[in-house]
Amino acid sequence: MPRRDEHHDAARAAHILWFSELGVGDVALVGGKNASLGEMYRELAAQGVRVPNGFAVTAAAFRHVLDAADAWPRLHRALDGLDTRDVDDLARRAQQAREIVYGAPLPPGLVAEITAAYAQLQAEYGQHVAVAVRSSATAEDLPTASFAGQHETYLNIAGEAKLLDSIRRCFASLFMDRAISYRVDNGFDHFKVLQSVGVMKMVRSDRAASGVTFTLDTETGFRDVVFTTGAYGLGENVVQGTVDPDEFYVFKPTLRQGHRQVLRRKLGGKKIRMVYAAGAGREATRNVPTPKEDRARFCITDDEVLALADAALKIEAHYSRKAGRPTPMDIEWAKDGVDGQLYIVQARPETVASQRPVGQVDEYRLTAQGELRASGRAVGGKIATGKARVITDVAQLHLFQPGEVLVADTTMPDWGTVMKTAAAVVTNRGGRTCHAAIVARELGIPAVVGCDDATTRLRTGDEVTVSCAEGAVGHVYAGALPFTTTRTDLTQLPRPQTHLMVNLGNPDTAFQTAMLPTDGVGLARMEFIVAEHIKVHPMALVHPEKIDDAAVREQIGRLTQGCDRPAEFFVRQLAEGVGTIAAAFYPQPVIVRMSDFKTNEYASLLGGRWFEPKEENPMIGFRGASRYTHPAYAEGFALECAAMKRVRDEMGLTNVKLMIPFCRRVPEAERVLQAMAAQGLGRGVNGLEVYVMCEIPNNVVQIDAFARLFDGFSIGSNDLTQLVLGVDRDSGIVAFDFDERDDGVKAMIRQAIEGARRNGRHAGICGQAPSDHPEMAEFLVELGIDSISVTPDTLLKITREVLAVERRLGRPPRAHPVRQEPS
Repeated sequence: MPRRDEHHDAARAAHILWFSELGVGDVALVGGKNASLGEMYRELAAQGVRVPNGFAVTAAAFRHVLDAADAWPRLHRALDGLDTRDVDDLARRAQQAREIVYGAPLPPGLVAEITAAYAQLQAEYGQHVAVAVRSSATAEDLPTASFAGQHETYLNIAGEAKLLDSIRRCFASLFMDRAISYRVDNGFDHFKVLQSVGVMKMVRSDRAASGVTFTLDTETGFRDVVFTTGAYGLGENVVQGTVDPDEFYVFKPTLRQGHRQVLRRKLGGKKIRMVYAAGAGREATRNVPTPKEDRARFCITDDEVLALADAALKIEAHYSRKAGRPTPMDIEWAKDGVDGQLYIVQARPETVASQRPVGQVDEYRLTAQGELRASGRAVGGKIATGKARVITDVAQLHLFQPGEVLVADTTMPDWGTVMKTAAAVVTNRGGRTCHAAIVARELGIPAVVGCDDATTRLRTGDEVTVSCAEGAVGHVYAGALPFTTTRTDLTQLPRPQTHLMVNLGNPDTAFQTAMLPTDGVGLARMEFIVAEHIKVHPMALVHPEKIDDAAVREQIGRLTQGCDRPAEFFVRQLAEGVGTIAAAFYPQPVIVRMSDFKTNEYASLLGGRWFEPKEENPMIGFRGASRYTHPAYAEGFALECAAMKRVRDEMGLTNVKLMIPFCRRVPEAERVLQAMAAQGLGRGVNGLEVYVMCEIPNNVVQIDAFARLFDGFSIGSNDLTQLVLGVDRDSGIVAFDFDERDDGVKAMIRQAIEGARRNGRHAGICGQAPSDHPEMAEFLVELGIDSISVTPDTLLKITREVLAVERRLGRPPRAHPVRQEPS
């Protein structure tokens, strides 16, 4: 075949060009799709990116066909003066235009060239090879126009007659109703847009799987991941969103370092799969039910996910070099069920998530008054409107509709799925550290908790406004009140000397939260991952034989299907949840607290009641470090350790530090550290640092002894206040006495910070106090605390307050810009 750069003029007039002759500069010759396929086939095949071979019937061929048939005047008569708003007229004229193009015969010379090229494909892939015939539109004056999804593709075409007919149909699809409207809406001249057609080896994904891979997270624009979706059968179901696909994330930085691990996955429903039917065109495919056993497993293996990620990185790097800037990519892939190979069948620059502005945040303000319906503690700083949905029993959760305001007495960890779709949350009970408050903060939705009577004062169907933008008290107003938002440019916000970190437990919000100006995660709550993404008590997975309820065993079986053993489900889910948070903030530190459920909370997990004692006051009972080496939970702690070892050693996320909660005594700390070392998590091994929560008075009194065992301290002001003042923070009747600002609590905090500094250990705080009380943040900065970890919704406010204190103390801000996502 001639080299394209030697025969460029000839190529412009050529009717057939092979992928090996094409590149991204040839959009005007063969359209965006064919140019991209040619670029990858020619430039990336040597790097292991597998693209099916094929050829393009060029735009020049299309023009030649219409010239020979003298079709242009008739097309003008059909389309000139068209008003696309007249849908009936559009349909009639578009049909006329398609008939004109389809009725134009292919000249004998062009037929000979196409059949000769087809014979060459048959020689390469076998006499019975089927091909995909794909439209690839071009605009000669506007080479960036892709016209994605506007024109037709014909699959599984075999034989010369069907191939030639499919090419004519692709030519005619330039005048589909939707394509005509697209051109009018975007200002394109119908007669400057030409149609090329790609003919390529058909990938038999009808017998395997297919999907789409992006080189960023499509929800947040986070650029350090490769995000792959896939389902069984042909790819249209995934592309069009008509099937719930499997999802996989791979973390780019550690993949490049050689850590071949899937970061995170989600099993999709995959209820249907698209396969071939008899005939051509759209009628050539049909959807059939996916067998139950196939739905219960992932459509591709981990090795295949990683192979797609490898290919995606190569494609992104290549296109970025060509463009001279980072270029996230949108890539279609297909697995051939005959030869078992993965193929890339399309790639284009991603143009949605990658274009979102970074370094901005919104602040909210009501602009009208309304009737007050309920009040409580404000969580977050946002405002939301929606119809109320009062839930008085868990059996009513299925009635909840996305976008409604969830109103309940309280919320539980297993309500996470509903809460993720809520506009806001309102509860009768709860304080600033309750489940509803913590989850709402991490989801970025407003919540008003502790209202006492919200479920009686609000009614299902009422339109309400939930406002957390008016200070510490949150309000629920009747009606949908107007409000404004103010956007802050984070790139102009200085960074204080005191490190500001965030508290986080929900992996689903990690990528978004990481775009805030933080110094990492000061508290990653393991127990929220267990409650939301595992749902099963770890001991129930180690000893399922102790569960004598068949229904519970069946539920656990459904959750853990696809894993070799039930315990592996716990390790995988926990590792992927923590790994996602660690990847989002990489290489900044992420301090992961080992599980800190209380016995009543553990008992509420699936299978939990068989393994938990009943305690009168679980808040100061069998929790934290006391569980880890106890025979009743040591095997469960071993699973936690296995998951953290996977995150650090196999995933390569060594920015994870581990933290031990509620560690009462020095001998207890020694036993826990020995147990961790036995599980492969020895302090100092592979750079592992182990912190301890400083939340018990004995941690402060014996801080020198604890400092010999741990690398740092994180002050848990919630529990420290509880134990200094003797106030059960879960008891509403004595809540008036719970105050982190009490002089006795502040004296303990001062001793803790001074003791940590005396021993050369990191001192931070991860309790609620600095998020709620500006004077506590000021107090901590004056003491010289190393880090303050706050809820994401208060980070900007605390940043400004800390900067003001540091200015007063003569400390200049750090030169540290808002975090940018590398490609």
